[in-house]
Amino acid sequence: MILNDTPGVGQILREVWRPLVALFVWDVIVTVTYFYLPFTAPSLPLTIFGTVLALFLTARSTSAYQRWWESRTLWGAMINASRSLAREAVTFLGPRDEGQTRDLKRSIVLRHLAYVNALRCQLRRQPTRDEVLRFLSEEEAAEPLARVNVANALLDGTGQRIALAQREGRIDTIQQTQFERVLVDIANAQGGMERIKNTPLPMQYRFFPMLFTRVFCVLLPIGLVETLGVATPIGSTIAGLMFLAAHKIGDDLVDPFANTVHDVPLTAMCRTIEIDLLQGIGDEAPAPVQPVKGVLW
Repeated sequence: MILNDTPGVGQILREVWRPLVALFVWDVIVTVTYFYLPFTAPSLPLTIFGTVLALFLTARSTSAYQRWWESRTLWGAMINASRSLAREAVTFLGPRDEGQTRDLKRSIVLRHLAYVNALRCQLRRQPTRDEVLRFLSEEEAAEPLARVNVANALLDGTGQRIALAQREGRIDTIQQTQFERVLVDIANAQGGMERIKNTPLPMQYRFFPMLFTRVFCVLLPIGLVETLGVATPIGSTIAGLMFLAAHKIGDDLVDPFANTVHDVPLTAMCRTIEIDLLQGIGDEAPAPVQPVKGVLW
């Protein structure tokens, strides 16, 4: 996630220089052709086309931002539920220095830290093994790592440990129900994230805006050259840049888990959970994730 109010010049150039160069070259060709072979193009159709395209791109960008914001909201819910799970583990399972109870609390917390980091990796299509082994032993991690949905397997294991604690009399059924409510909230948040990741925008929202934006940029200098003359390459390129930028905004936000600078900062949020939960059981916690060149990952 970019934290600066405006992206850096270098980043802007990396993202738009190719279409801008192609657009400028086309504008120059149209301008030179006009002076050698003058032609007249009606401006009204281009004006109507541009207006409709702007509305189309606005709707697409709004849909993409809604996906991004829903993802951030779901991860906010995940942070809250994680804190609730750790707090219940600490309060329901008694003092920290009781042998087996202490181990059970630590197991619940560490499994959950493995869970959130595994979920982050799954959403970003990255390997989960190393992140899981940061918190669990090879023996504990073997079963969840053997399943397709590693994060869900870890959550199942946490539920099983809580059920075992109830059978052993460490917690009562009411406390188990409280645990289960939090686990359901966590599972619902995961399901929402997976829905966003696995469901792209409809094909019409992906194909037609791209097609119409390119067609408009091709027609733009033809409609402007009679008015702007030799200034057409500059004016047309700047106008085209606005439409290309509107299209790019949708591309940047449509997948909030693509591991790019425009993503929801999953690494930072997982670190927030890690700090809160480890300190809750009295363990040393790492430092918060810091922005790198104005980007929080």
